[in-house]
Amino acid sequence: MEAHIAASILPLLGWAVHGGILTRRLASARRDPLTGLHTRAGWTARAEHLLRRHPHAAVLLVDLDHFKTLNDTHGHAAGDAALAETADRLRTWCGRNGTAGRLGGDEFVAVVRDLAAADLDTLTTALHRPLLYEGVSLPLAASIGACRIAELPVPTLTDALTAADAAMYAAKGRTRRGSRTSH
Repeated sequence: MEAHIAASILPLLGWAVHGGILTRRLASARRDPLTGLHTRAGWTARAEHLLRRHPHAAVLLVDLDHFKTLNDTHGHAAGDAALAETADRLRTWCGRNGTAGRLGGDEFVAVVRDLAAADLDTLTTALHRPLLYEGVSLPLAASIGACRIAELPVPTLTDALTAADAAMYAAKGRTRRGSRTSH
């Protein structure tokens, strides 16, 4: 009888271990391996939840300025260091007020509960501080576009991302060191 019980428990144990492995893989797929930030899928789920719960929430898009030049001049390892540092600065700025993600390349995204409380000027300053890399001060700069969800006719994440993207490109055209909110 004991052999019968053991035979029925082993497959269950195997499935439990397999389920744990799959859960860890799914969690890691929702994190960018270089920066530790959420990937698009992981960030989107969190952002939609936050937008539903906080009517003063805002969505931000951040794009590093002159990233290709930095990468070409100082090498890919320096570029990776710039991406990781940008992620750390964005994560720190969001704190408990929101969540950050990396969409890919040199493009980042964030959602915060209340943009006024988060202080966009502080983020802009942080993202423009040089990075000390192997004894060299690397210039960092970023364009930021923000959209307050309450200003949209239909408060969806897709529309907020579109508006933040437009505001980001307007900031890129206006200044090298800038941020802009939509509307």
